[in-house]
Amino acid sequence: MYFTLMIIVFIIGYAFIALEHPLKINKSATALLLAVFMWSIYALLGGFHNSEHLIEHLGETSEILFFLLGAMTIVETVDKHGGFAIITDQIKTTNKRKLLWIISIITFFMSAVLDNLTTSIVMVALLRKLIADKKDRWFFAGMVILAANAGGAWSPIGDVTTIMLWIKGNITSAMIIKETFIPSLVSMVVPLAVITLTMKGSVVRPQDTETITTLAGSKSQSNIIFFLGVGSLLFTPVFKTITHLPPYLGILFGLGLIWVVTEIMHRNNRDKYSRLNVSSILQKVDTPSVLFFLGILMAVAALSEAGHLKLLAQSLDKIGNIYIINIVIGILSSIVDNVPLVAAAMGMYPVADAAAVVANPELSHFMVDGAFWEMLAYCAGTGGSILIIGSAAGVAVMGMEKIDFIWYLKKISLWALLGYLAGAGTFYLLSHYLMHT
Repeated sequence: MYFTLMIIVFIIGYAFIALEHPLKINKSATALLLAVFMWSIYALLGGFHNSEHLIEHLGETSEILFFLLGAMTIVETVDKHGGFAIITDQIKTTNKRKLLWIISIITFFMSAVLDNLTTSIVMVALLRKLIADKKDRWFFAGMVILAANAGGAWSPIGDVTTIMLWIKGNITSAMIIKETFIPSLVSMVVPLAVITLTMKGSVVRPQDTETITTLAGSKSQSNIIFFLGVGSLLFTPVFKTITHLPPYLGILFGLGLIWVVTEIMHRNNRDKYSRLNVSSILQKVDTPSVLFFLGILMAVAALSEAGHLKLLAQSLDKIGNIYIINIVIGILSSIVDNVPLVAAAMGMYPVADAAAVVANPELSHFMVDGAFWEMLAYCAGTGGSILIIGSAAGVAVMGMEKIDFIWYLKKISLWALLGYLAGAGTFYLLSHYLMHT
């Protein structure tokens, strides 16, 4: 009974989130209630009383929340100090089509170096400096989501699911770049080309209503904060590689460093520059978006703990064709979080060794750098773009720009699905006919 009831409650909660604007109920409130209802049903009717497992799920979710909080604060601090002018001053064009290509390409490659979540936060901050009209900015923000997820899919550090596969040894960095770069690029270029055709005219740059009045050395201060902020974001994957600690600790290190520097920088004029202090900026960070993340991830964690996702993985296994299985996983990742889906797939299919492949040649797809793992990285990374709440990048952009779920569904989802399928088809052709024959 509880098993079916949890699915029903999840669908109802998902519908309330999707219909946030017509219902005029904030999605964060719905997500928090959804998480509590899901776990309560499992506890009262399913007999769940293992607080250690609940704490484990909360810990995994909190890693993302603190990462998001730290990254958003760093970006906002750079923005308040006028640091992004270094980039925006170089982008001269106001032509919508040209600007959309520039933003998308920058996002695509930046996401591979940073990650899709951090990149989307940075790019939305840039868009606010480049585009005044909200609806125009929404189209660009939608393309940022697609480009960030596509860019993260072909890099071993660009997406949390790719990181999982890389750390567990299912893929190697050189091969994932080689075999998923072109499909990922296709998944971005296809919707980008279509959306470009719908755009005409030029964007209007916003008026600089919030002029920063600083000391004579304000330009140098802006540069210092910009390079320190970007350097902190770039250092995060390096920090993880060196220490083997979670990425959120690297982000918190960067936040702490910037906090100390700004305190020293403005220590003689605290009253005058109070709004530039990190303590003031933290009060303006979009807390509802963080709480939305908490609710939706914990709701999905309840499904994972109760066995729904494992059952889903077992059902997919009956399909047989590894390419179709991955395509379905990617589409499902736009509805539920891709992390537990990938974790379930990794549990279902252990990495095959040479001896196993000799005994059963069909297991070659499951060797290290096998076609299954590489396509799983692509599909789980880019499939979340189909719905705005299907990826960390989408949720972050949705919160920052207050994008309507239904608007994204009408204007972006179809083209995201088209790009996703085009990229998957490209991967199949390259893998099946060129690389694994």
